[in-house]
Amino acid sequence: MAKTRSTSKGSTHRFGGDWTDAKLDVLAKYLKSYTTALEGKPTPAQPFRKAYIDAFAGTGTRTARESESSGATETLLFPDLAEAAPQKLLDGSAKLALQVEPRFDKYIFIERSPERCQQLEGLKTEFPALANDIDVRQGEANEVIQKLCADPSKWKSRRAVLFLDPYGMQVEWKTIEAVAATKAIDLWLLVPLGMGMNRLAPKSGKLPESWRQRLNAFLGTADWYDEFYKVETKPTLFGDHQVQVKASMDVMARYFNNRLKQVFAGVAEEPGVLWNSSKNPLYMFCFAVGNERGKDIALRIANHLLKPLKEVR
Repeated sequence: MAKTRSTSKGSTHRFGGDWTDAKLDVLAKYLKSYTTALEGKPTPAQPFRKAYIDAFAGTGTRTARESESSGATETLLFPDLAEAAPQKLLDGSAKLALQVEPRFDKYIFIERSPERCQQLEGLKTEFPALANDIDVRQGEANEVIQKLCADPSKWKSRRAVLFLDPYGMQVEWKTIEAVAATKAIDLWLLVPLGMGMNRLAPKSGKLPESWRQRLNAFLGTADWYDEFYKVETKPTLFGDHQVQVKASMDVMARYFNNRLKQVFAGVAEEPGVLWNSSKNPLYMFCFAVGNERGKDIALRIANHLLKPLKEVR
């Protein structure tokens, strides 16, 4: 869902701007196309059991940001993401999924906060016809997802869309590998490009060990360093001089997308990009499909929906 934060327990989160609307619009349209395409598949008598999984579900709703004082933005994880927008309650990813027709058979909302889990439970009252199929799970997202995916054989008659929309770089590569191993889950993943990878890889190449370990866990390898930092030889009046050059964010983005290709049946070649009002890339919106047989139509739909997000707004 759109990320928002507040100092009061369980209150509606507030985080993001127009790029949040764009992200959720893509997700909502894909979910509708997904359930429509899989309706009555593989056979009308025994269709797939379809699930929507939201791994950082929050409260189920979000509030668009209006102009605030600098003091208020200090409650945000990244204050510089604050955007001006009308103050209004908008549906988050959880509520959007519950409104999709044809519907999913199961809705799994994962949230670490007990208070927010209580608010997610309230969706059962708001959507009484779906109440028995709403499953709110309190826990750390990586652990819960890995447990869900632990036995790929259980996924032969199941299909799912997983939305991973973390605040930062909490997602671990071993979680992504577990999702891919099911060969049954389509993944929408928000990757903190400018706000995460780029910041944790300083121009000097000198990273605190904790930052290096975070990137190792996120990318699933330590080889990223040699891709993000290249040694170039430049001629000078005193002879050749070797300098270390940091890769562009485009190189970082392609590196991550290529990592996805190593484990999923299909991956959108050009992820969407979410920009802030200063035209700086904040996030990369990646799509990967788990099932080989379904990848062509899934990629065709995803690529069409992502196209508007590839231009600076």
